[in-house]
Parts: sequence; structure tokens; C-alpha cells
Amino acid sequence: MKMSSQQFLNWNSKSITLLGMSGAGKTTLTNKLPKDKWFHYSGDYRIGTKYLEEPILDEIKRQAMETPFLKKLLLSDSIYINSNITVNNLSPISCFLGKLGAEKEGGLSLAEFKRRQELHRLAEIEAMNDVPEFIHKAEDIYGYKHFINDAGGSVCELNRPEVFELLAQHSLILYIEIPPSLEETIYQRAQTHPKPLYYRESFLDEHLTDYLQTQGLNSSDEISPDQFTRWIFPKLFKSRVPRYQAIAEQYGYTVSANDIAEIETENDFIQLIADTIDKHPQQ
Repeated sequence: MKMSSQQFLNWNSKSITLLGMSGAGKTTLTNKLPKDKWFHYSGDYRIGTKYLEEPILDEIKRQAMETPFLKKLLLSDSIYINSNITVNNLSPISCFLGKLGAEKEGGLSLAEFKRRQELHRLAEIEAMNDVPEFIHKAEDIYGYKHFINDAGGSVCELNRPEVFELLAQHSLILYIEIPPSLEETIYQRAQTHPKPLYYRESFLDEHLTDYLQTQGLNSSDEISPDQFTRWIFPKLFKSRVPRYQAIAEQYGYTVSANDIAEIETENDFIQLIADTIDKHPQQ
């Protein structure tokens, strides 16, 4: 959604979509906004509690059935299993996505990895398509004045322009760009704590072939999951930057993660957006 800074300031019920890599500060920013005025919609939370809930629980049960004690209790309906996903704890989603590589090191086969990646892609599309409905419900049912959509870090990978057209129709899109000075911090975090990630299939295929060749491996089943995740993360980061930039240029605005980190109050946030709009007048 494009508008003038004055139109933004006069917008009675503001709806903002935050885009950016994990670590850009989206969730931290959202937590600084008054919780009685801003409805926090987490795309990842919606994915885990709505669209991937059953696949996640199925995988937990599959793992539990490998343990005779738990298997007996499950088969007799003596226990039930549930995940405890929250906005600040998305571990069940990460664990379900998993990492590509040797099964003996906790990795997934290429076929299973791609199956879960596709499930996540479809879930993310649906979660973003749900945003307009939640904007309405947030105000109509719960009485929230403003709405913020904390989109997942992989939303730029969807290759679905209609999703961003929908988001731009109902919200102001704000891309939080990680400056070069912070890139090394993001890389180091990925090195010390490699997390499961979503990859576009074409990106994965290209870089998997490269990795196997450079490492002298014959198949993905020989890969060390953590080592591959560390190796591919900087390449994933670099590939996402122009995608985010293209989305922001066409549909919204760009701010620096450094500026986001300095925000302390709701007024700081509103003023930053207004100032950013002034720097990018409507075309």
C-alpha cells in the first residue's frame, strides 16, 4: 500500500506487514508495541497452529512410536500428544522442517526433505492469504485499533505475486533491511546455531549439486546436516536480499534494521514509517 506520510498518519486503523530475514528485528519490534492496541499476527504461528498442525503432530507420534513404552500408551489411548507452539517458541515447526542429510545424524532424505518444504510453502501462502480476514477480525471482534503482520523470513521465496498484491491492498509493507555491518552477526548466529530453513526448490537443487561436487560426495544421504546448513546459509541470505528489495520497491518501503533497533515506543515506530514514506514519494 502506497500513500503519503500524512495519509499514513491520519490512517485510523493502521495495518503493517513486516518483511525481513530472521534476526532483522521483526518480532522484537512487535513486542515493543502496546499490546492493547496492536494485534500481533505471526505468519509462522499461523502456519504451525493451523496449516502444519497435523503433519507436525503426525511426525511427533511417529517418533514416539519408536519407543516401546510410549507406543504402548499411544495405542491404548492412555496418553495424547500435542505441540505447544507460541509466537516466541516455533521449535515444533523448525523440528518438522528438519535438515537435509545423513539419517544417522538426524537428517532427512532428499525426498522427505522436499516433501516437508513443499508443505511449508503451501502453508505460508495460506497464512498470508488469511491476513485480510484477521485484520477485520482483530478490530471487529477483539477491538484492536491496529494490526501488525509479522511475516516469516521465507515469505520472499513464494514466487506468488498475487500474495503480495493482496498484502499490499490491505496493509503497508515494510521491509527491514539488514545492513552490511550486521550481516556478519547473522552469519555467526547461523554458524553457532544452525536452524532448519526453507529453500526454494530450484535454489536447493543448484546449491546441493555444487556442495556434493565440492565435498566429493555422491548423494545427500552422505551430508552432515549441520555442516550443510552452515555452508548454505550465507548463500540463502544473499539470494533473498534482491527478492525482498523487489517486493519493497513495488509494493512498500524499506527501513534499516539499525533504525528498527532504536525504536522504543509506538510513536517512534509511527514516525519512522512517516519519515520513510517522505523519502519515497508516491510514483
